[in-house]
Amino acid sequence: MGVGCFLYFGNRDVASGQHVVLACSALKKMYRDILIRGRSDVPLEVDESAKERLAGEQLLVVYLCGPFEIISRRLLQRKGHFMPPELLQSQFSILEPPSGPENFIQVSVDQSPLEMADAIMEALHTK
Repeated sequence: MGVGCFLYFGNRDVASGQHVVLACSALKKMYRDILIRGRSDVPLEVDESAKERLAGEQLLVVYLCGPFEIISRRLLQRKGHFMPPELLQSQFSILEPPSGPENFIQVSVDQSPLEMADAIMEALHTK
C-alpha cells in the first residue's frame, strides 16, 4: 500500500479558531515533524516539548493510501498534472507511512471521493 497524498487539518491559531487544510506529499516522517514543530533547523528544547505535543494534537494527518495500480491509473488519467507518472514508483519507495504517536487517520483511495470525504469529516468530528 502506498500514498496519493497527505492532508493536514490543524488549528492555525487555536485562540481565534482559524483552521488550515494543507495537502502535500510529506512522505517522510521528518517532513511531517517539520509541519508539526515548524522550522527544521531549530532543535526542540526541553520546554518546547509541551508546545510540540500541543501542535501534534492539533494536527491531524490524513493518510490517503492505496495500491500502486490504482494510484498509477488515476495519475495517468490526470491532464496537465505536474507530476510525471514515471516518478510514482520513487514516491512509493521513499514512503514512511504514519504511525504512533503521530495523530493520523488512514483513508483508502479504493473508495469514491465522496466516501473518502465522509470518512475524513467523521474523523474530524471524533478527534
